[in-house]
Amino acid sequence: MELRNPVEWGIARIKADSVWAIGIEGKDVVVGGQDTGYDWKHPSLEKKYRGYNEGLFNHNYNWHDAIKTPIEAGENPCGLNTKAPCDDNRHGTHTMGTMVGQDKFNNIGVAPQAQWIGCRNMDRGAGTPFTYLECFEWFLAPTDLNGENPRPAQAPHVIANSWGCPPSEGCNETNFDILRIAVDNLKASGIVVVVSAGNTGRSGCGSIKDPAAIYDNSFTVGATNMEDTIASFSSIGPITVDGSGRLKPDVVAPGVNIRSAVLNGGYQTFSGTSMSGPHVAGVVALIIAANPELAGQVELIETILAQTARPLQAAVNCGDISGQAIPNNIYGYGRIDALAAVQAAQQLSTVKDTASPNWISVYPNPFQNNLIFQNSQNVDSELFLFDVQGKLLLQQRWSSNLLEINTQYLPNGCYFYRIKSDWGVQSGKLVK
Repeated sequence: MELRNPVEWGIARIKADSVWAIGIEGKDVVVGGQDTGYDWKHPSLEKKYRGYNEGLFNHNYNWHDAIKTPIEAGENPCGLNTKAPCDDNRHGTHTMGTMVGQDKFNNIGVAPQAQWIGCRNMDRGAGTPFTYLECFEWFLAPTDLNGENPRPAQAPHVIANSWGCPPSEGCNETNFDILRIAVDNLKASGIVVVVSAGNTGRSGCGSIKDPAAIYDNSFTVGATNMEDTIASFSSIGPITVDGSGRLKPDVVAPGVNIRSAVLNGGYQTFSGTSMSGPHVAGVVALIIAANPELAGQVELIETILAQTARPLQAAVNCGDISGQAIPNNIYGYGRIDALAAVQAAQQLSTVKDTASPNWISVYPNPFQNNLIFQNSQNVDSELFLFDVQGKLLLQQRWSSNLLEINTQYLPNGCYFYRIKSDWGVQSGKLVK
């Protein structure tokens, strides 16, 4: 793709433009966003909208409005229960621009050939547990504009969530399960749920306190500046509000001085973890475009994002984890790297599962200190073991019924095996 203008600094920092240079821009991938709505006629967004078709528009299955009654005082500029995308704030338009935005003169989106669909979950920046839940449920099986005839096949591949639900909006430890179950269901259905960490980092360790950033199955994103340093506002872990102590964020991404789309065809620069999360959602689109067989494999996509991130260490310790450890509660696994993630996704296409008969039994899985491969056919075989980036870790021939390998030296993570013999080829995924 020939670029008419320089890309935004965040796109260059995560090397998304290097991914474009090899012809991968998110084609055939659908991203979803739930936010304050979207200015769907913005020049950077209009032709990316899944409801757009050569000047014709169809909002069924592409737009949903969860704001049926006012939450904030005064008249909403979009109205209520709108039948076409509308942004009553500008925040949503900015986040969507970072995911997919591009026009003749502005390269603001990480995945400019991806399509988008959207749901309004906030009234001028304020939501409730039930508006957030309504959008989550709609993404699981988008409906027509009447809220009928749900179609799971129209669900997006990834959802960006640049919002939090604090106690002032009705979320607290007594009802955390409402949105947690929704996130769990989305992940189980094959949708990556990307969530911004929040902007209360100045209060220190344990400042990620609100749904949906606190959940295990949310892929939580903190914000960094141009020096790859955590932004002062970026909320950090561990998660203490639910007593879990789990590590968060999962990764970090650019979130300071991010230029993107706003209302009426304009562009502005915002800062916040609301800006970093969409960078990650855009990279998910690039990963799936690079290897469509990864669509729906949420654990694997998240593993790729984490293991290809640029590791970052912190001078402070939060929770029981040292800031020098990777991952840690300030940066997670590090700052995302779109090019490394896409290269890993491409490598995985060489070790994907095949339809060969399972003549090899592999156990235990998950494994710890050893792996056993049992050959039911007693034929000469050759084992290849790869890490998530496609690097060959082990190559070994054997002809007996059993092959046992020591795996104590392998770090925790995801691995892939491939076995060749005259009987066939078998491959699969392993987890330590």
